[in-house]
Amino acid sequence: MATINDNYLKLKAGYLFPEIARRVNAFAEANPDAKIIRLGIGDVTEPLPEACRTAMIKAVEEMGDRNTFKGYGPEQGYAWLREKIAANDFQARGCEVDASEIFISDGSKCDTGNILDIFGDNNIIAVTDPVYPVYVDTNVMAGHTGEASEKGEFAGLIYLPITAENNFTASLPTEKADLIYLCFPNNPTGAVATKEHLKAWVDYAKANNAIIFYDAAYEAFITESNIPHSIYEIEGARDCAIEFRSFSKTAGFTGTRCAFTVVPKTLTAKAADGSDVELWKLWNRRQSTKFNGVSYIVQKGAEAVYSEAGKAQVKALVSFYLENARIIREQLTSAGIAVYGGVNAPYVWLKTPNNLSSWDFFDKLLQNCNVVGTPGSGFGAAGEGYFRISAFNSRENVEEAMKRITEKFKV
Repeated sequence: MATINDNYLKLKAGYLFPEIARRVNAFAEANPDAKIIRLGIGDVTEPLPEACRTAMIKAVEEMGDRNTFKGYGPEQGYAWLREKIAANDFQARGCEVDASEIFISDGSKCDTGNILDIFGDNNIIAVTDPVYPVYVDTNVMAGHTGEASEKGEFAGLIYLPITAENNFTASLPTEKADLIYLCFPNNPTGAVATKEHLKAWVDYAKANNAIIFYDAAYEAFITESNIPHSIYEIEGARDCAIEFRSFSKTAGFTGTRCAFTVVPKTLTAKAADGSDVELWKLWNRRQSTKFNGVSYIVQKGAEAVYSEAGKAQVKALVSFYLENARIIREQLTSAGIAVYGGVNAPYVWLKTPNNLSSWDFFDKLLQNCNVVGTPGSGFGAAGEGYFRISAFNSRENVEEAMKRITEKFKV
């Protein structure tokens, strides 16, 4: 008799964004004339940069010629893209990252879940709260947790609350953690980490033989010069950190799919017999076995991000969304709503007005303003009473959404 992975049954509430979609679809069916503005999921709206489109069109044409046709590519990604990434994203910032340590993938969401394949089942795992749900749910699916409490917290995980009181940057655990998820600029709060804060985490990881999973998917949105873009800007991070990056939000690749993960060759973890094992070798084996690589066409589009035209066009895209974030932040503030983030990230994290719960505010926002956001409680228990607004939309929609919200929810 076939059996299932019972760990999936622990995810009783379902993934956050499908639940949002369910409620929005029900509202839309009941109100077919409502003009719904979606500022919930972090999906981009503006077209791919011209440099990327041009490169991809050329790549498609190459696929139509026997002399330039490409079949299976390297599972790790083409060397010409990895070299561009290493030079522009890391070495230009003084980070010691070699092209061979970069693995091209179809998304950092996938990689932050798939990375668990190379780690054991007995690790103690720490996550911030609120947190990007993928970090928690993939550990639940892998059997690394117990059941969820009434608050939605899973037994076996260390939850590190991030609140306005600690500037949404978690304190170090008082207990020992083996695997630590950090995301800066943070999703969902939009907070950033200083070099001093990241140095404290690197020191903790090294002292406890822990590994940091550092999600830097939003680093392109950092506007303050003293904020690190990569954890490898911190001395010692090569010995304790894996970094995840994405082209999704920076260059609009959410529908095209391209990202990368950095696994330093100096990074090791323990085998059951106590010996040190290089994680690069394990991840390389995992990718070679379970992944056939990102398409040549998409990788050519990603390479164009590093051309002079591509850099200018991506910068313009990022600036566009940051301007949306500024409008959201300032309009909500003028309405008397407490807001955070939106300066170094495309997300604005707000305190729900009138002591509404996160889901009650979601429903009121949808019903009264026809605007969709993301309930803070969907990111964890500490997110209750908060709400995330995404800056990923057209300027017209952002301005109209803020007009509706400030009229209905002025404090």
